[in-house]
Amino acid sequence: MSQRISIVDYGMGNLRSVQKALLHVAPEAQVEITSDPAAIRSADRVVFPGQGAMPDCMRSLNEHGLGEAVGQAAATKPFLGLCIGLQMLFEASEEGDTPGLGLLPGRVVGFRLTPERRAAGLKVPHMGWNEVRQAGSHPLWRGIADGARFYFVHSYYCEPAQAALAAATTRYPDAFTSAIARDNIFATQFHPEKSSVAGLTLLGNFATWNP
Repeated sequence: MSQRISIVDYGMGNLRSVQKALLHVAPEAQVEITSDPAAIRSADRVVFPGQGAMPDCMRSLNEHGLGEAVGQAAATKPFLGLCIGLQMLFEASEEGDTPGLGLLPGRVVGFRLTPERRAAGLKVPHMGWNEVRQAGSHPLWRGIADGARFYFVHSYYCEPAQAALAAATTRYPDAFTSAIARDNIFATQFHPEKSSVAGLTLLGNFATWNP
């Protein structure tokens, strides 16, 4: 019997591109986009993609009645968060002073565009390809070289309260946490579905990951 991967549909995010990428790396899986809490609870794996603003994300999540189901999934089964799907796991974001789901200790903060950074040509949002430095071994890094480049689009990033949560860092120009991992949770600030071979490799690893 094929496994079922649920992609959480809360009215935001590039859901079709995530679904297409997962179907490419896991063709035998049933990959569904769903806003049904019962379907999320019964799935074998859950992916929470997202892009946009954290206040809109949390508002939409609550309006769709998905907060509890997503929290249960993140506590009980392989769970992959992408971009906003990483940020919402933490306690709060300074973007709109927004509470998150509080599943992980820490907060989400914005890039500070200082005069020095402006002079260096840096912009906010951080957009484009950048190196991801792995903090240690993890099943989702299998087959991916340390320092591989992934695609980013974001103005905010997480500051975990526990250093052990960081699964990778990226420099822009200072190092920030670009992936986190704990137990059955893995989440990235970058977009693997837009990150060519390295991104597909990560998604394929997730499809077979048994934490």
